Amino acid sequence: MTAKTTTTARRTLLRAGTALCLAAGCAATWAQAAYPGKPVRIIVPYPAGGTTDIIARIAANQLTERLKQSFIVENKAGASGAIGSLAVAQAAPDGYTLVMATASSHGINSALQKNLPYDAVKDFAPITVVANTPNIIIANPGVPVKNLKELIALAKSEPGKLNFGSTSAGGSPHMSAELLKMMAGIDMTHVPYKGAAPMLTDLIGGQVQIGFDNLPSSIGFVKSGKVRALAVTTARRWPGAPDIPTVAESGVPGYEVSGWFGLLAPAGTPREILDKIQSTIAEAVKSPDVAKQLNDLGAEPVANKPDVFAQEIRDDVEKWRKVVQTTGVKLD
Repeated sequence: MTAKTTTTARRTLLRAGTALCLAAGCAATWAQAAYPGKPVRIIVPYPAGGTTDIIARIAANQLTERLKQSFIVENKAGASGAIGSLAVAQAAPDGYTLVMATASSHGINSALQKNLPYDAVKDFAPITVVANTPNIIIANPGVPVKNLKELIALAKSEPGKLNFGSTSAGGSPHMSAELLKMMAGIDMTHVPYKGAAPMLTDLIGGQVQIGFDNLPSSIGFVKSGKVRALAVTTARRWPGAPDIPTVAESGVPGYEVSGWFGLLAPAGTPREILDKIQSTIAEAVKSPDVAKQLNDLGAEPVANKPDVFAQEIRDDVEKWRKVVQTTGVKLD
């Protein structure tokens, strides 16, 4: 056999092997190995500087460092997270446009916004929850309650007389209150604010008696004694504040609200790409430095699998739809 014949035979075998590999799904493996071959955008559907933005930038920095390609955070705020989320739902399903979603943008919005321009379940491919944060129920120190059980008893004795502030109408803290009202059988009057700072100012000043907030923005005021912590909304006590009980252990069994922050891709993105991003985040949050960054923010690292995250979104959508249907709550 001549050298030329040998070369031709090798090329024929290579083509045949390539065809077999493609038929067996090797193209997906190659796509995973090559990803990311260009910069990746992470859309944050809220303004810069908030908890979602900070967690997105922590994730982007780790993905950039570990995957040797730029992951760029882009803020696209508006409509309670719907504008930025829609941009990702409409993007090509190639892994190069992601969204840092939240319990509000992909759970609560589905229940509250009748004309939401995307389907939180069908239009996205879940990757992983990067971190969870609890919400916290706090009181002005002058309110005669020292724990959540006493607040519930007071609210039942004076229906509608207690005012509670939240960081926004339809946000996770507001809906945490609506869920508590529904499950505990109490009535309180909602006073919405545009952010945590003005709500906390009025709570400390006594203009509202009770506050529902994300833990990171309130914990400093709790530690200084300016507000009184009554409970956290997660299923278990928060490691950074282990003396604050949960709502569930304070007389409302089964209550749970987690302020999750997770990466999603457009529906149809190859599973191999989703798994590559998830495993990279999982490695990153094991790092003491990254864990400390999140813990200092009042967030707990998660990095769960795509299927687990997908179920969490479905459960959230169903839970908040039930709350909205039962309470009749609407955006103010």
